[in-house]
Amino acid sequence: MSKWTGYLFSLSLALVAATSVAAGNDPGTKMTEKASKNKENATFAGGCFWCMESPFDKLPGVVSVTVGYTGGTVENPTYEQVSAGVTGHAEAVQIVYNPSEIGYEKLLDVFWHNTDPTVKDRQFCDVGSQYRPGIFYHGEEQRLLALKSKEALEKTKPFKEPILTEVTAAGEFYPAEEYHQHYYRKNPIRYKYYRSGCGRDRRLKELWGDAAGH
Repeated sequence: MSKWTGYLFSLSLALVAATSVAAGNDPGTKMTEKASKNKENATFAGGCFWCMESPFDKLPGVVSVTVGYTGGTVENPTYEQVSAGVTGHAEAVQIVYNPSEIGYEKLLDVFWHNTDPTVKDRQFCDVGSQYRPGIFYHGEEQRLLALKSKEALEKTKPFKEPILTEVTAAGEFYPAEEYHQHYYRKNPIRYKYYRSGCGRDRRLKELWGDAAGH
């Protein structure tokens, strides 16, 4: 657990009860929706999942965004276990989207421009494999699109460093505890403090310029 995440985690514990009650009235707090025949899943890891949720949440065609854990070996891991780096999981977001309204290519584009692909086991101030960036594909079509996107980015990227982001098959995804869901909405001041203190936007601007976060 990074010092920033640990600090905010301790503050969050005092708000768990309150946010759990408020969640019933928050239309953005619904958990993972199963992808049906007209909806699909996409799973990405890009460091702190609080910061990876908001860029996708606002996209037309995205049905839901759930923060959680994937890529590990322990069933039903807790935040404490994952943040300690003992389960092999990465903090991630799972997106349910309508492919007739938004394509997987667009989701990939948003993913890239909200991460630092030049590092392997960290993102910004958070260090450890639990913060590794990654694309977890669902099916052969997503795999090919992800690899194509990565190869194209290698040729067009505005920075010198190589892209280290891994593309791997999606495994079991475990939703995080309720107080982590839509944290940026529930705790906007603490969220902004963490994001600024972690240097996320500053580094994204260095890497992507005006395209950062889009």
